[in-house]
Order: sequence, then structure tokens, then C-alpha cells
Amino acid sequence: MIAAATDKAAVLIEALPYIRKFYGATFVVKYGGSVMRDEGPRTSLMLDLILLKHIGINPVLVHGGGPEINSLLAEFGQKPEFVGGLRVTTPQTMEVVQMVLSGRVNKDIVSGLNRHGGKAVGVSGLDGPILEVEPVSAELGRVGRVIKVDPAPLKMLSREGYIPVVASLGLGPGGESYNINADLAAGELAVALQAAKLIILTDVEGVFTDEDGRPQLVSQLTPKSARALLESGAIKGGMIPKLESCLKAVESGVGRAHIIDGRRKHSLLLEIFTDTGIGTMLAQEEVEE
Repeated sequence: MIAAATDKAAVLIEALPYIRKFYGATFVVKYGGSVMRDEGPRTSLMLDLILLKHIGINPVLVHGGGPEINSLLAEFGQKPEFVGGLRVTTPQTMEVVQMVLSGRVNKDIVSGLNRHGGKAVGVSGLDGPILEVEPVSAELGRVGRVIKVDPAPLKMLSREGYIPVVASLGLGPGGESYNINADLAAGELAVALQAAKLIILTDVEGVFTDEDGRPQLVSQLTPKSARALLESGAIKGGMIPKLESCLKAVESGVGRAHIIDGRRKHSLLLEIFTDTGIGTMLAQEEVEE
């Protein structure tokens, strides 16, 4: 009993310098994909975010909902298509995307946070509008590239004690709704909010390279090494927008960016409040561990 209590005290002492350092800071956390479906990590994330808020850190949660979108598209007899990790979004697909993100997924996350004792409010990039976009390409259809961010609504919610939960939708040039890759949307919001951290939760441990035919986790990257990986073609599929988002965020003033395994319970706290951390961290300079 005493040994267990001592271990808990040691964990709190290890976390103390980080709590001091980040008091009053904003963390943008991206949540989506298959990690949203596992109830254990999902509940632990809710509790992690609530804890951050109670100790004086302002989390902003940005979410996608790819698996849920795919499931509903399948019900309508539509097959998802991706180019460079981005979803091809026709006007018909956009109706499904908006229905799932702003409706089902956003409200489910908000209700979960509130149920566990937090105070959360759900919005999308269309509200305000927080995110204004231009089309990425004709090939991708209603997929937007963020050209303007208004962080004021999110700052207001944070000041009033709420955790903003943002669906990755944006307003197009003609007033239409556009789908935005949630990783890229999170990066843009992190820059606009002058966040201390951008944290992307995914279903792998982090960024991997191929070392003699074996995958090797990269624990740290600098902008130079991250760009080299992207240009080499070593990064593929859905990891491309994740690493691009982290790269742009760090180069635009965000303190650090992290890609971590959201399937692991309390992965958010492990990354933020322990000396070793987990996953892949991107910073302007390498940090001694």
C-alpha cells in the first residue's frame, strides 16, 4: 500500500515541472480514425483532457471521423477514394461528411466529455467561420485548404472554462461547406492559437523509417529531417498529412508537435508529463532525453 502510494507521489513530482511550464498554455489535440472506436482509450482521452483543463492548460480538440464516414457511405452504396491521404469529396459525399462530423461524431465526443465531468462545447470550422478554405484541387472535389483562421470563438470558449471540440469542416469561397483533413486543420488551428503543443493521436506508435528491412520508430525529428523524409517518399498514406501538419506548425511558431499512439490508455498524459515521452516529437532542435 505504502509502496504504491510512494510510486504515485513520484509520478506527480515528475509531472510538476511540466505543469508549471505549461500553465495557461494551449494544446491542440487531433483525434480521429480508428482510435475513436476503442472505448478504453476513448474514455482515458476524455479524462486526460478534463485533467489538463483543471490544472490550467487549455486543450482544444480537433476531430475527424473517417471510419464513421466510410460506414455511412457504404450504406449509401458509395466507395471511399483517397489521393495522397486525402479523401476525394464529391458534393454527395460532402453531405455525408457534414452529417457525420458535425452531427454524430462531434456531439458524441462533447457528450462524453460532459458525462465525465468536463465542460465541452462542439463547433465546426463553419461556425464563425473559424476556418475559411479554398479548393485543394478539382480531383479532390470539396476538399479545402485553409486560407484564413479566426481563433476568437475558440479563445472565448477556453476563457469561459470550456473545452472546444472542433469538427474539421470549413467555409468555401462560395459559402459552401468543405471537408478539411483533420490533421491539417489541427495544425492550422495550433498556429493561429499560438499553441505550445500540437498533438496528433493516431493508430500507430509514431513515424517509422525502414532500417535494413525492419521498421524503426523515430523518436525525434527536426524540420530538416522531417522534410527529408517527406521528400524521399518514405512517408506514405495517412501519415503524410500528419507529418506535414506537424512540420508547418513547428515552422510557424508552435513549440513542439507530437505524433503518438492514441490506442494506448492515457497516451496524452504520458507524452506531456513524463521525462521520456512516447511516439515521435518534432521540434526546431533535437532535445536531449
